[in-house]
Amino acid sequence: MVQWRKQDMEPNQEISANSSAMQGASRIVSQDSAEQHFSLNLMSEWYVRPAMILTAFALFCGLLFNAATALWQVLDKPIVQLKVSGNTQYLDRQSLIEILLSGMQLDHQDMSLLSMDINALQQRTIEEPWVNSATIKRQWPPTINIQIDEQVPVAKWGSKGLLNYQGDIFLPALKNGLAHLPELNGPSTETARVMDQYHAMSQFFKGSDSLMVGLTLQARGAWTLFLDNHIEVALGRENIQGRLKRFLALYKGHLYLKAQQIERVDVRYTNGVAVKWRPVKQLDVEK
Repeated sequence: MVQWRKQDMEPNQEISANSSAMQGASRIVSQDSAEQHFSLNLMSEWYVRPAMILTAFALFCGLLFNAATALWQVLDKPIVQLKVSGNTQYLDRQSLIEILLSGMQLDHQDMSLLSMDINALQQRTIEEPWVNSATIKRQWPPTINIQIDEQVPVAKWGSKGLLNYQGDIFLPALKNGLAHLPELNGPSTETARVMDQYHAMSQFFKGSDSLMVGLTLQARGAWTLFLDNHIEVALGRENIQGRLKRFLALYKGHLYLKAQQIERVDVRYTNGVAVKWRPVKQLDVEK
């Protein structure tokens, strides 16, 4: 019979135990290594992918910028023509072009198609009295087209100014062909009121031998109108239409017979009028 002793069994058991421990340790090390490798992969994806995207975007932007720069250089050629268009009756187009070119040279503006300061050119254009508004466009071949909306004068304002339809005062160099416009005057803030009053009063002269050619609003609010035969009519501040009707009744009745001798008619009185006659010497000169 073979007998196993306890002493003989202990070394083998120890070896088995050590082997098991080593295998367990190896599994732990392998697991830790796998976890570290997975973590490194995650970190790599976290940094590398955005970096690649940003790099590609930067390259795209660079290519786009280079293309835009090249196109700008192709199109930004020196201007070969400055053209003024639009319906103009009083504006001297050639004079305007010379003024604009001179102003751009003084301001040292870039005279190329795309680099030119269009806003500055437009501002300088509308500073011209006969220009009401202006639209500026770039065209190819390199041309600047200025579309003009000219001021339309409807009345003279004082001795130097003109009024447009909106009642705005502008002060151009007066041209021929404006003598037919009525001459209005008054505070600069009352242009619309003076225009409205002129239109209302002029209706009373339809069918009359005399025409209304001017109207003045005094600072204190008194009205004075002027006829084409140089008669001045003082209407005052109150009951303007009633006084005008009274004047016309007297004028059509018998005053018109002596119109050449009358300088001024004052109808501010309740009953009747006051007539100022022209000096005799002045009558002789007019004859």
